[in-house]
Amino acid sequence: MFSKAIVKIPCKNMVHGITTANLGQPDYDKALYQHQNYIRALQSCGLEIIVLEADENYPDSTFVEDTALLTPRCAVITRPGAESRRGEITAIQGAVAAYYPHIESIKAPGTVEAGDLMQVGSHFYIGLSERTNSTGAAQLIAILQKYGMTGSTVTLEEVLHLKTGVAYLENNTLLACGEFIGKDTFAKFNILQVDAEESYAANCIWVNGTVIVPFGFPETKSRIEDAGYPTIAVDVSEFQKLDGGLSCLSLRF
Repeated sequence: MFSKAIVKIPCKNMVHGITTANLGQPDYDKALYQHQNYIRALQSCGLEIIVLEADENYPDSTFVEDTALLTPRCAVITRPGAESRRGEITAIQGAVAAYYPHIESIKAPGTVEAGDLMQVGSHFYIGLSERTNSTGAAQLIAILQKYGMTGSTVTLEEVLHLKTGVAYLENNTLLACGEFIGKDTFAKFNILQVDAEESYAANCIWVNGTVIVPFGFPETKSRIEDAGYPTIAVDVSEFQKLDGGLSCLSLRF
């Protein structure tokens, strides 16, 4: 169960953020409105929200998830694979320090973005991607083991981040699409399949029993509800234009 979440207000420069989506430039005012609705969804699930101010120096900094891994036993400050994002960790480290006495960090030449990290109990699946390399993964596994947790790697072939294509919904249930359907690594899970045309909806977040889903993907939403989860749909279209999803916008702990 989570009690808090860290979010960061989108900056005006978000319109110049990193993207491969080819969906056009984000509407900044609309993004602010959607971000407020996202915060309200988290609050409705019982979370206290820590809001960080916008930082115009880092267009992608609203995607706070990539900069830290918050576990029940320690925090790990990452080293983003996108060089333009590495300065984002300073503000996150300051915010996290108020809640975590034990803070570790990934060192060069390792890179880790926490969009590549999926927690299942005390185990963490680590996606090896363009943003997370094997050196960073090895450092993270060593840190996890230091605190009595474990980690293993998953090689990505198609998606930007691991959680672009999979989401753990607790209760041994995994939401998955594309390359992750039928993957041996995840054979032990009950798989809820996301159709290719709704692949963006694979990035959902489980928050205290409720699943927050992106608005506009009815088949995926229905499958999650049919599996017994209440859902909240939140429109994050302007963040989708920057390759960002629901999990990217908060650090939940």
